[in-house]
Amino acid sequence: MKMRLLLTIAITTAVTFSSAEARDGDALAGEARYSETCVNCHGPAGRGMASFPQLAGKDADYISGRLKQYRSGETVGPNSGLMIPMARDLSDDEIANLAAYLSAAPE
Repeated sequence: MKMRLLLTIAITTAVTFSSAEARDGDALAGEARYSETCVNCHGPAGRGMASFPQLAGKDADYISGRLKQYRSGETVGPNSGLMIPMARDLSDDEIANLAAYLSAAPE
């Protein structure tokens, strides 16, 4: 019984850490990708400009979730018409990297 409990804890811990690693992106690569396109509307370090929202400091899961919604063509807000074509070709890694960069950027 004790062995089964220890095995269950070990497996749960391993799955939790591997899921967290899969979610984590490379913030430096995200910064480079951000500076290619996103900066034009969302401003330096994601602080927002005009009608384009601030992204700096937002939760990484929120950012990646929203980018995936745009990538799939889903309308989720007033700027969807602009964001859908921008996100359409983003890979999962690019989305994770952008989320890592923006979530760590100071507000």
